[in-house]
Amino acid sequence: MKYGLIGGSLTHSYSKEIHESIADYIYEIHPVSEDDFDEFMKKKDFSAINVTIPYKERVIPYLDGLDDNARAIGAVNTIVNEDGKYIGHNTDFAGFLYMINKHNIQISGRKVLVLGKGGAAKAVNAVLKMLSASDIITVYYKEAGGCVTYEQCLKEHTDASVIVNTTPIGMYPHTDASPMDITPYRSCKAVIDLIYNPLETELLKSARILNMKSVCGLEMLVAQAVYASEYFRKIKICDTENQYIELIDRIAAKIRDMMTSQL
Repeated sequence: MKYGLIGGSLTHSYSKEIHESIADYIYEIHPVSEDDFDEFMKKKDFSAINVTIPYKERVIPYLDGLDDNARAIGAVNTIVNEDGKYIGHNTDFAGFLYMINKHNIQISGRKVLVLGKGGAAKAVNAVLKMLSASDIITVYYKEAGGCVTYEQCLKEHTDASVIVNTTPIGMYPHTDASPMDITPYRSCKAVIDLIYNPLETELLKSARILNMKSVCGLEMLVAQAVYASEYFRKIKICDTENQYIELIDRIAAKIRDMMTSQL
C-alpha cells in the first residue's frame, strides 16, 4: 500500500473518494483488526497513511518521531515515511480549526463540552485551548481521571455554550444512536459532531430542532485530508487561504452530493 487509511471498522468511510479528488493517486481503505494491528505497524508496508479510531494514540510507540503538533496533542492521524523514518503528524487540529472558523462558532470565553476522550478529542481540546475557551469539560461514559460522567454533566454543566461529539456514537450503521440528550442544555449555541456519515446524526437533528447551530464533521474530514495529502506528497497544494477554502468546499460538496444520492 502506498497511500491509505487504517482503522477498525471503515465501512462508513469516504476517505478514498476525498483523497482521490484531491490529487491523482490511489488511496486504499485498509481495516486493521486489533489482532493484526501490531504486525501491521511493525511491518510498515506503506509510504504514508491516515489513522482513525481506535489507533490514533496506539500508533505512537511504533513511530520514529512526531512533529511538534502531534507531540503536543498526543495523537497521530497521519504517518509519513520520511527517508526510512516513520514520522507522525496530526492534521485533525487544522481540520477542526478550519470547521470552527468556517461556521463562525464562538469559542473564546465559552464553556465547551467534549464528548469522548480519544485521539480526536485530544486534537479538539488543543484547538479549544488555543481559541481561549473558558472551560473545557470532557464527558465520558464512565468515571475516569479528568472527565465527568454524563450524569455529572447533566447536574453541573447545562450552562455549556458548545457541545462537540468526538465519539463514534451515531455513526453509520448505528444511526439511531445518540451520545446524549441535549434538550436540558438550553444555553447551548452550537453542536458539532465529528461524525460525517450520516450527514445529520441524531445528535445534530436534536440540535436543529432546538434551534442550535448544528455542524457535521464532513468539512473537517476534507480539510484534514487536504493537509494530510500535503504531508504525503511533500508539497504545498494551495498558495492562499482562499484557494484552500475553494478546494475544501468543492470536495465537501461533491461528497455531500454523493452521499445524498445514495440515500
